[in-house]
Amino acid sequence: MAENRFPCAPSGNARDTVCIETNRVLDSCRDRDCFEQVRVYLSGYGNEILEHTSAIRTKSAKIVWTQITLDSIQFNRGFYAVTIRFYVKLCLEACVGCGRSQELEGIAVLEKRVILYGGESNVNIFKSNADCNGFCAMPTPTCRERNIPTAIVEVVDPVILGTRIVEEVTECNCCCCCQESELPEAVCAGFDAPFDFGDDRGRRYLTVSLGIFSVVRIVRPAQYLIQATEYCIPEKECTPVEEDDPCHVFRKMPFPVGEFCDHGGPSVLGCGSERPSRCGCGS
Repeated sequence: MAENRFPCAPSGNARDTVCIETNRVLDSCRDRDCFEQVRVYLSGYGNEILEHTSAIRTKSAKIVWTQITLDSIQFNRGFYAVTIRFYVKLCLEACVGCGRSQELEGIAVLEKRVILYGGESNVNIFKSNADCNGFCAMPTPTCRERNIPTAIVEVVDPVILGTRIVEEVTECNCCCCCQESELPEAVCAGFDAPFDFGDDRGRRYLTVSLGIFSVVRIVRPAQYLIQATEYCIPEKECTPVEEDDPCHVFRKMPFPVGEFCDHGGPSVLGCGSERPSRCGCGS
């Protein structure tokens, strides 16, 4: 059976040519989306604070969950609509009078849709099950997978563009979730209190404007021939941490110069340039 070791390698030295399976990027795009006046859902306690506050701001925004779905485009074979739904956890701070502030949490739901090329394939995909490799294991049928491409989304945490209090709810302006049951359990588990989706006509509600930078791509499995060499053992030895002397370990750490530099502007003195310093306070 030695002749079957490299079935996809050309004639010659098979040692240097290997066949690998990986994902091939068929189409991709980058985008900057501005979501204006998105409804923010709060808990009952948060809505009570909102009713009595004179000012509120968004301190941070973090994407905690994402849902991605693919749908083939009719009459455009090979193209797919990628629908992406972001669940954004917001940390808010409200003024409650007498110079005091109160932090609260909220959730905002954003949604975008792009169309990308994902290719076509009519093969059926079956994969072995590792649980059936035991000596006395009962064989189970392998499941057929739908031969559709995979959508991958890379995104940074949203940029906070604004926070606004709207005095009265006139209509349901939610993106997609108007009931708590429509939120994924993993999203609700990250909050201390349940959200209030009750009748909010005649009372205040909160909106935010967020900016998101994202990259979306569609990939499919593919096989390629590549030139490869054998893996070599690293020469560097693992050095144990000296737990008995933490100060000694700390003194060996390099000073994080980059953390004190203004990355948005020109280079500064001590950060790889001879220009006048802007790293100091009050500059």
